[in-house]
Amino acid sequence: MEIHLAHTQGFCAGVSSAVEAVNRALAKYGAPLYVRHHIVHNTSVIADFEKKGVVFIEALSDVPEGGRVIFSAHGISPQVYEEAKARELVYIDATCPLVTKVHREAITFSQKEIQTVLIGHRGHQELIGTSGYVRPDLLHVVETEEDIEALKLDRARPVGYLTQTTLSVTETAKLIAKLKEIYPHSVGPPKEDICFATQNRQDAVMTLTQTCDVVIICGSPQSSNSNRLKETALGQGIESYIIDMPEELQFAWLDGKKRVGISSGASVPRHIVDALVAKIKMIDPNAPVFESESVEKGISFAIPKV
Repeated sequence: MEIHLAHTQGFCAGVSSAVEAVNRALAKYGAPLYVRHHIVHNTSVIADFEKKGVVFIEALSDVPEGGRVIFSAHGISPQVYEEAKARELVYIDATCPLVTKVHREAITFSQKEIQTVLIGHRGHQELIGTSGYVRPDLLHVVETEEDIEALKLDRARPVGYLTQTTLSVTETAKLIAKLKEIYPHSVGPPKEDICFATQNRQDAVMTLTQTCDVVIICGSPQSSNSNRLKETALGQGIESYIIDMPEELQFAWLDGKKRVGISSGASVPRHIVDALVAKIKMIDPNAPVFESESVEKGISFAIPKV
């Protein structure tokens, strides 16, 4: 058996920045430290922080008056900032810079009175946050081609679209094509909003599917970008499974397989991948492991001031 690792593993730059912000805040201020929503969508990361005294909350009302809170990498709406200021909370903003870019584009669209079609998963924290930057009377959220077909936009006014950064590149392209089919004059932002980390990981899975019999994705069930990786492999006709922790691997998935591909979501610690490799080697201790240099080597974002 051969084990092939996707060329991009471990935290992306945005996740690394957010996680480091929490670590620095813990070191500087101690526990309890409040974080609004899970800092990133990964069970292992969240459990580790909880052991250190981080308290994850959904409502700012759960933070003591004048307390300290960190906003997650997924971004928040302007209303949350206002609430934090009104309650005199000290906040640290760990929003991913690529998500902030989408927020700026949303503001620009609304300033120009452009009807804004926001493509993403309803209920996802990033989408909720971005929606807050679009004028309510201009906002239209879509998740499927059927949603786009049901739109009743004013054809005499400009139409623009924005996307959640963690979507499937292929599926997003289909949705944009459908939107332009119905509203040919619709325009997107200056650059594609799918973040480079999501793109790189989906590209890496595509590469794995060219030689591997099965692809295992390390990622939590609530992680959008991790689930898109599984879908990418399945879309190429390759068996694929997603596991939160290495213990979830079922050896039956590997029966008769010659080459096992492993990839991971942008919020998955590298040690999860290494532990999975070790578990697979329990079947074949001599299985060689192949891994190319990460295309994200050297990429980093500034750490939020804590």
